[in-house]
Amino acid sequence: MAVVRYSRYEATLDDLDMPTLMGMLQEHLLASGFEDDPFNPDPDAGTDLEALYRALAQVLYDADLIPDDVLREALDADDWMQSELGGMVRSLAERLEREGFIRATGGEAGSSGAEGEEEPEGRFELTDKAIDFLGHRALREVFGSEGGGAVGAHPTQEQDAGVEVVGASRPWRFGDALNLDVSETFKNAMLRAGVNGEGVQLEEQDLQVQQAERSTTAATVVLLDTSHSMILYGEDRFTPAKHMAVALAHLIRTQYPGDTIQFVLFHDSAEEIPLARLAQARVGPYHTNTAGGISIARSLLRRQQKTMKQIIMITDGKPSAMTLPNGRIYKNAYGLDPLVMGATLREVAACRRDGIPIHTFMLARDPDLVAFVQRVSAMTRGKAYFTTPGNVGRYVLQDFATRRTRTVN
Repeated sequence: MAVVRYSRYEATLDDLDMPTLMGMLQEHLLASGFEDDPFNPDPDAGTDLEALYRALAQVLYDADLIPDDVLREALDADDWMQSELGGMVRSLAERLEREGFIRATGGEAGSSGAEGEEEPEGRFELTDKAIDFLGHRALREVFGSEGGGAVGAHPTQEQDAGVEVVGASRPWRFGDALNLDVSETFKNAMLRAGVNGEGVQLEEQDLQVQQAERSTTAATVVLLDTSHSMILYGEDRFTPAKHMAVALAHLIRTQYPGDTIQFVLFHDSAEEIPLARLAQARVGPYHTNTAGGISIARSLLRRQQKTMKQIIMITDGKPSAMTLPNGRIYKNAYGLDPLVMGATLREVAACRRDGIPIHTFMLARDPDLVAFVQRVSAMTRGKAYFTTPGNVGRYVLQDFATRRTRTVN
């Protein structure tokens, strides 16, 4: 009988293509700050070239792609970046930049100082190509088994005169596309003229049009909680939320081209963040300014001329901060502070007036938080999901793809 032998694939850096390397770097690039010092957060951590070099060295080590002699030299060196391993990771960083996955600022990704000189300072950011790559991988991981929704548009509960026929026709109304149901139209004319009538003339009341599904466009703002509770208590809740966010962005950009998606981080304060910076966002500072986040999200959505507008909020904590009229941040981490809650619910009420539902994905199950989330959902006619970091991505993407919204004209 034939015997099949399996052995470890002996790869070298020359065999390593950059998409494979990006896949290996995914967890590092989407890091949340879980390993950072929670009492001394650095919002720019993970975006400097030194962090990229360390991540490259780590994935090479994990994949057993560093020769033993090179690894020993790096471990014995005072500055491992001046060793052969340092040259290897610089070369890989340069290839990533050359192939359009990263963009170095304040220094070249592949530059190296002379021996004994301090490494030139510099940072890097992910390009649109890298964001699409990571988004595709995240989408496949959290949603691949479920498939997507309707391609390019969101179905509604109403039917309209259109091209893609879905069933019975209806009388023509002013403004409808003239997609006539010919047989029903002539049937109406003949019934009106009578069996013995001389000749049949069409009139406006005879016209019947085919009905089709009406699709619409949506504007979405994702509110991501970056307060420190998202990485405390021995659990990293922010990394799965960020995976979901880049996956949702990829889904919208590829299957719903008429839609828009924007991202807002909320912590002590709140700010909009572009997609290019989302992957490298980290947790911090400490508190949860839900009111500030909703205020910015509502402002962004008011500028959008879309039929559907919605806020997707992912959080695990109670509102514990608010921005005062003078710009100062008021904080109270103990209990549901009446001042903070009042400011938050005023923003929720403003969303209700604007017709913006808030769909909340809560990663904690404290009774007070459950009651707060249920109140927000009831006020804005949104949905509340009490989920875990392990399945938040699936819940969000399923809800986005399958939600049916009635459009009133």
